[in-house]
Amino acid sequence: MKNNSKIIIASDSTSDLGVELIQKYNIKINPLYIVKDYISLRDGEEINPTDVYEYVTMTSTLPKTAAANVKDHYGFLKQFTDEGYSVIYFTISSSMSSNFNNARIAAGQLEGVYVVDSKNLSTGVGLQVLYAADLAAENLTAGEIYSRVIDMQQHIDASFIIDTLEYLNKGGRCSSLAALGANLLKLKPCIEVKGGNMVVGKKYRGKLLDVLKEYVNARLADKDDIELDRIFITHSGCSDEITDEISKLVKQILPFKEVFITRAGCTISVHCGPGTLGILFVRKSLIK
Repeated sequence: MKNNSKIIIASDSTSDLGVELIQKYNIKINPLYIVKDYISLRDGEEINPTDVYEYVTMTSTLPKTAAANVKDHYGFLKQFTDEGYSVIYFTISSSMSSNFNNARIAAGQLEGVYVVDSKNLSTGVGLQVLYAADLAAENLTAGEIYSRVIDMQQHIDASFIIDTLEYLNKGGRCSSLAALGANLLKLKPCIEVKGGNMVVGKKYRGKLLDVLKEYVNARLADKDDIELDRIFITHSGCSDEITDEISKLVKQILPFKEVFITRAGCTISVHCGPGTLGILFVRKSLIK
């Protein structure tokens, strides 16, 4: 893909774009860490989500996630600024991780680095990254791209259906009693991103595929308010049958130009566990 040769678009590993999109748009990725048995492993390079799930099954222990530190960010960004590039670098929401703050400190020691607090996670970040890449291909300056992305990020509709509360419980984000009650009632909560934070939306009940269909129909109901450039179906290890069914449903509801199915990386998977799926897209109106 043609790109502005003086601008690098980069992201931390939470953007969950997948190898094909990363290569197509020439996105540079700086991984966060997964800490397992006191060893820090680079997300997507030294550990993958299947490794995480196998470890939890074997040990009943949830690995920890950790931000890239200031030194990591400085080395990552400096390789590009040394070559004369401006860098637009996206991080997971600053409300969810110290990754943005560490990147900001590192960028303060360099010229031409724009650090974007995505105020989002997973392909809610990825939507911003691809938008920036599109703008770079139109030869906008780094400053112009940064400003437009900040405006655009307020329109991102990002949400997920959680299939099991086991991982949220193990991570201390959901009590054992609440997890037990939800499992007995077959409740599957919708987690929404609002103002850079995760909040619990509607609680669905039933089998996963039935819930996901109900959820997709609800999220895409206001058809006139939805931008049709692209939508992500991002999951943490759902079956091909489920992702295919959801993709067909999305395409039946609205004629998106691009429908991407991507697998969440370790950082997201550690927190949500297997079976999570969300649709992420851009609205014409502001997300409130």
